[in-house]
Amino acid sequence: MENKKPQIVTIDNVEYDANEFTQEQALLFNHCVDLDRKIGSTTFQLQQLQGGKDYFVGLLKQALETKKEEIVA
Repeated sequence: MENKKPQIVTIDNVEYDANEFTQEQALLFNHCVDLDRKIGSTTFQLQQLQGGKDYFVGLLKQALETKKEEIVA
């Protein structure tokens, strides 16, 4: 068996060597890693969407103010 460099994973302040995981443990760990990646990506997309919404709300407010000024004039 080859000597692999330890791949240390810390869960609840306990260190584990991922190279020693069983197939089931490795699969579960990979799910966790993938979900972390997806959460990060979704958070990034949510920030973009919120920025886009804020932009359009600003345009709507500006349009409503313009309409209000036209009525007053």
